Amino acid sequence: MPNPTKIESEVRSYCRNFTTTFVSALGSHMVASNGRKYIDFLAGCSALNYGHNDPDLVDCLKEYIGFNGVTLGLDLHTQAKEGFIETFAHKILRPRSLSYRLQFAGPTGTNAVEAAMKLVRKVTGRSQIVAFTGGFHGVSLGSLAATGNSHHRAGAHVPLTNVMRAHFDGFFGVHIDTADLLDRSLSDPSSGFDKPAAFLLETVQGEGGLNAASKDWVRSIAEVARKHGALLIVDDIQAGCGRTGSFFSFEEFGIEPDIITLSKSLSGIGLPMSLVLMKPEYDQWLPGEHNGTFRGNCMAFVTAAETIRKFWSNGNLTADVKRRGQLVYQTLWSLARLTPEYRVKGRGMFLGLDVGTGERASAISKRCFENGLIIETSGSYGEVVKVLAPLTTPDEVLSQGLAILSDAVEAETRRLS
Repeated sequence: MPNPTKIESEVRSYCRNFTTTFVSALGSHMVASNGRKYIDFLAGCSALNYGHNDPDLVDCLKEYIGFNGVTLGLDLHTQAKEGFIETFAHKILRPRSLSYRLQFAGPTGTNAVEAAMKLVRKVTGRSQIVAFTGGFHGVSLGSLAATGNSHHRAGAHVPLTNVMRAHFDGFFGVHIDTADLLDRSLSDPSSGFDKPAAFLLETVQGEGGLNAASKDWVRSIAEVARKHGALLIVDDIQAGCGRTGSFFSFEEFGIEPDIITLSKSLSGIGLPMSLVLMKPEYDQWLPGEHNGTFRGNCMAFVTAAETIRKFWSNGNLTADVKRRGQLVYQTLWSLARLTPEYRVKGRGMFLGLDVGTGERASAISKRCFENGLIIETSGSYGEVVKVLAPLTTPDEVLSQGLAILSDAVEAETRRLS
């Protein structure tokens, strides 16, 4: 038999760091072909917020497939799609007094971002979109133009245009208000800044290194957008679906974005699905003007509806995320005291430890994997060890994973001291 790594493209990435072959997964664990069990603090890069193969989601999917439910529906009316829409409206939108239209984009997050960027340009008649340092919005050409990471941008080999770069909260330190700087630039007729169609931001930048925007900064950005006739897009693809505690990451900030993009944990079980939420007045698409064959993944609709019913019918998950997030924070805070170089970043269960260099973070991740924990790194230089444990991780398992992480950080700190 040929070696799969000799056939699969060189573009592969995660499997270079986590080199075993996995055969099964349940809850917060993955099992390798040699029988070894790993604690999963990667969770599909936040696409598995509810863990692997939640039994209720598996059962509802089996039942749906068992009676030959429609699997691919394009944008036809299907019972699965209607069930998701009704559940999402009843359990997510109405309790938050939100009124949005739902657009099903292609299967992944970048498809939702592409649709949102195209829509705001159509609605406003403007071409420029403001994106922020540290932002990650996808790697298809439109969303890649808004992504800040130079490694990914270099892969385009064509100009990435019609995006203006602004500075995220704290980019210059706590004493410089980057929202005010942006407002001044857009207000000055000689600044050379064109009026933008929209501002595109994440409230917590996952790939950017767990940079968490403050409430005041996000509210200021929303005000600046309104002042200059731009729409506000919140990319909640990684930070949403409960990762920060509330379903939407911006809820505690008291804002209502004009457009929201969702994907990753939306289906609850790792099936591809993405969604664009837009205020009704901005739903100005012509029929078929933006489409995609796989926007009607009915299996994902079924599990997404069951996910919302199970986890978002009350406030229990939000309370659990806040409590478990505090457990993670306390561990990271104790590790940050090992040296002045370290610091804790993020919010909710979207947390990480900045250890100063990518080399150190990579060594910590490698040591964790050797000891049975899967955990990745992020940030401009890969300097942040990123904890993405499923939100449903039992406390005992969470403690076991954090203990492995603590041992790795302490060992690496001693080695370099």
